[in-house]
Amino acid sequence: MIRHAAIFRLKHSKGSAAEASFLAALAQLRLIPGVQDFEISREISPKNPFDFAVSMRFADRAAYDIYNTHPTHVAFVEGHWIPEVAEFMEHDTVLLG
Repeated sequence: MIRHAAIFRLKHSKGSAAEASFLAALAQLRLIPGVQDFEISREISPKNPFDFAVSMRFADRAAYDIYNTHPTHVAFVEGHWIPEVAEFMEHDTVLLG
């Protein structure tokens, strides 16, 4: 099992139509085959500069690789993530033990 997650801050104003549009586009990634337990959440801690988190799971490396190269994911990264995200931290993990 692979957990893929990112915390991020957008270039858009909080509560703006552009922010809502980005989040709607992000939500479409849940439709990519192999994506499990997809979640978008809003950060509430004042301890970091990020506003949102996105996370999902994959059964195995093959499913994760399919996601990364899927046309929907590639189009989202190029059309939304790169131009609209101001700062992010990504992590991909597997459970130990």
